[in-house]
Amino acid sequence: MHKILVVDDQYGIRVLLNEVFQSAGYVVHTAENGFVGLDLFEQHKHDLVLLDMKMPGMDGLDILTKVRATDKITPVFMMTAYGELDLVIQADRLGANKHFTKPFDVDELVVAVNEIFKSKFS
Repeated sequence: MHKILVVDDQYGIRVLLNEVFQSAGYVVHTAENGFVGLDLFEQHKHDLVLLDMKMPGMDGLDILTKVRATDKITPVFMMTAYGELDLVIQADRLGANKHFTKPFDVDELVVAVNEIFKSKFS
């Protein structure tokens, strides 16, 4: 079973994505901030990371930088309520695979996750 890590400071987003991806057959770990997210990332071998771009304490770019320092392969999707082009460009340079603007279409996100797993594991 593929494992997904969701890091988002919004409780509702974590619950939604947990339910959606668990019902699709994935193992899901959730974290309310970057510190917990990095701990979970180090403890478990995740096949995909979904990161909120803007969080207090440690934002998505900080987490992405730390993830990419030890893992260049695991796909990372960034989620943001902010359509700031400079942050998206910076995330691309740091190794993000895809971006979703909140509110995002959950079905589109599921399709993107399924596609990345098909291409990564086929």
